[in-house]
Amino acid sequence: MKLKEKMNKKIQKTKSVRLKLFLSLCIVIVLTIIFLIIINNIVLEAFYTYNKKDIEKNLYEQINEMYNNNETIENIREFIKEQSTKNNLDIFIKNEQTGDFIASNQVRVNNLDGMKKTITFNDKNKIGEVLHKSQNVIIKMLKDYESERIYIVMLATLDNGAELFVVTPISAIKDSLRVSNQILVFVGIISVLVSAVIALVVSKHFSDPILDLNGIAKKMTNLDFSQKYIPRNNDDELDELGKRINILSDTLEHTITELKANNNELERDIKEKSKIDEMRTQFISDVSHELKTPIALIQGYAEGLIENVNDDDESRKFYAEVILDEADKMDKLVKQLLELMKLEYGKREFDNKKFDIVSLIQEDIRKCDVMIKEQNIDISFENKDPINVFADDFYIEQVVTNYLTNAIKYSSEVNGKRAIVIDVVEIPNDFVRVSVYNTGKNFSDDEMKAIWGRFYKVDSSRNRENGGTGIGLSFVKAVMNNYKNKYGVKNKNNGVEFYFELKKA
Repeated sequence: MKLKEKMNKKIQKTKSVRLKLFLSLCIVIVLTIIFLIIINNIVLEAFYTYNKKDIEKNLYEQINEMYNNNETIENIREFIKEQSTKNNLDIFIKNEQTGDFIASNQVRVNNLDGMKKTITFNDKNKIGEVLHKSQNVIIKMLKDYESERIYIVMLATLDNGAELFVVTPISAIKDSLRVSNQILVFVGIISVLVSAVIALVVSKHFSDPILDLNGIAKKMTNLDFSQKYIPRNNDDELDELGKRINILSDTLEHTITELKANNNELERDIKEKSKIDEMRTQFISDVSHELKTPIALIQGYAEGLIENVNDDDESRKFYAEVILDEADKMDKLVKQLLELMKLEYGKREFDNKKFDIVSLIQEDIRKCDVMIKEQNIDISFENKDPINVFADDFYIEQVVTNYLTNAIKYSSEVNGKRAIVIDVVEIPNDFVRVSVYNTGKNFSDDEMKAIWGRFYKVDSSRNRENGGTGIGLSFVKAVMNNYKNKYGVKNKNNGVEFYFELKKA
């Protein structure tokens, strides 16, 4: 039953990605078709009219040149027939002096005088729009109210005194416009169908590896490292992420195996001591818990990729980089947990360097933003200017993270709200004090001493919201003792404040 539910969820997520991609393609296609139809209706007819006007003007110049070059009537007749057929127009030439008359279409000959009268009618009630007018040429757009047809007509006087009359019907462009729009609609429908296939193929290319990574991350959360990512041979960010998660899985499995082996040896050595045996059991549990939090963060970003929260390449790359970054930190964190005893006995060498403690705290707040919002906590961190310190930034980040996550878990409402206040202040002797305050109940004197011990938890239950790992504050203590820096906790009004100090760079 659970397997069926998981499969249904996988199908739903896959459909979600494909549906979004399909709808996006459909919207782009529909908008493009609408835009083309609008351009068709606005531009095509005007362009056609302009083009026909130029053709008629060119005809006038060519025919006039033929007469000036003393071309034969037969040649001129052949030319106007050719141009009439080629450009879908009627051409008439009439020479009153010689009595010559040439017509490309005999049907319109009877209406020639009437149309000439119409085009040359120049009083204020003139009919039609004038497209061009010069000394010997006039071109107008006229409408035949009997046939409801519109023509572009030209009346011109040749150099030899003959009259040239050209009639171009523009009803053809109306038909072409209608056919063109129908074709565009048909192409749009076909494109929508094609986009469905494209959405299916493209989304499958991205969603399948992300779903695999999500499944692996979920199993790793439960410390199951059996499933491995199979690269698609694309050499992209997803394949690179999958390879790194495989490495992480192997490293964690090997480390957990070593932990179990070391604990078995420890159990044989201190079996008679019940207190140490209890500490061993709690240590294993706490190590597992420390692993689950960053793995859950990887799972969250992987789910963000699946849900296509940001569909551009740069955002997907950022998500993948965050997951890779967290995976590297997990690898380091497991090894550092194993070396906690070295920290406590001062056997660890730190990688000290100059870094900005304000930026480090801002980044930790950003990573915990989801937890803060879930707990409805008001968080305040007023420092903006950089404050450089000299220490190992990896260990200091763990110290800050422990303080911040404890503040989130143990904060409680006071006067109707939960609050966290983080502050960084410079103190005498070139030191910086970092403090994290949260609303909640104060500690007793015994608790203020006991919380720094290994595996100690204020709430011994493993409640995710209120319980801690029991390792965090002992880690803080070990790090600060190595630096010989001050650290501690104070009871404040309506809450508690944890602090530690660092040497300024």
